[in-house]
Amino acid sequence: MPHFPSVTQLAIPFFIVAMLAEIVFVRFFKGKGEFETRDTLTSLMMGVGNVTMGIVFGFISYGILMWFWQFRFYDLGVSWWVGLGAFLIDDLRYYWYHRIAHRMRWFWAEHINHHSSQHYNLSTALRQSWTGSFTGAVLLQVPLVLLGVHPAFLAFVYGFNLVYQFWIHTETIGKLPAWFETVLNTPSHHRVHHATNPRYLDANYAGTLIIWDRMFGTFVPELEEDPPRYGIVKNIGTFNPLRVAFHEWVAMAKDAFSPGLTFGERLRYLFMPPGWSHDGSRKGSDDLKADYVRSNPTHAGMPGLPGEEVLGERLVPGE
Repeated sequence: MPHFPSVTQLAIPFFIVAMLAEIVFVRFFKGKGEFETRDTLTSLMMGVGNVTMGIVFGFISYGILMWFWQFRFYDLGVSWWVGLGAFLIDDLRYYWYHRIAHRMRWFWAEHINHHSSQHYNLSTALRQSWTGSFTGAVLLQVPLVLLGVHPAFLAFVYGFNLVYQFWIHTETIGKLPAWFETVLNTPSHHRVHHATNPRYLDANYAGTLIIWDRMFGTFVPELEEDPPRYGIVKNIGTFNPLRVAFHEWVAMAKDAFSPGLTFGERLRYLFMPPGWSHDGSRKGSDDLKADYVRSNPTHAGMPGLPGEEVLGERLVPGE
């Protein structure tokens, strides 16, 4: 197996130039976008931490995939067509990982830091996890390895997916031509994904191809009349990278080890969607969407929102 370069590391100069260009465009040419120095620095520190953790603990994920490699059904080699096929299938894998990461708290604890900025610019793309090596999400790549894609080649191919996702973290680019918006993930689609507006929650999980969201019913378009508001439902209000990286892990552990819970309730605090609670005192994204429709009944059934059925539901206190 030949050695493959790190695509993301090779792209670092591009990341830097693009971020500087965005700042210049916004501040001197009236481009759309907002920056806050402390927020940007936090995103950069999260990016550095992600690279560092990958260097230190990357052997865990790679070792798991290499262990499965010995049980492969084929060895497909490293031709361009294998790379293209692996890219497409792995992009589908990324869609499902990303969807799970928003709907299962164990993975949300790792992913939430990427959504923690209340600004949306290219530096936000670098606000990456420090704990991805420990969640077990790597197991979603096992099928490709068993089919004959070497783990080193798979990592190389996935790097292009990550680099693609960098440029869609911006407000300076509006909507692109319809054919592009139909097939590929774009800044408009990804602004929706990072938004906390009820209609936009849990939508547009795509990495490179937005067709997966269109196929599986999670696509929501960006609306001019409902501009995205960024961050998380309950913003953490800190620029401390340690808190950004670990706050949800700490909160989840406190919930799971609270006194008086059954074993099943403790497990649900780990694996149910964010916002689940044993006493119904919190609200998840489905609850927030339903509340929004009750307050805005004319929006019932619009993309990202439930239909009129929620209007007839009796609202239980604390629900």
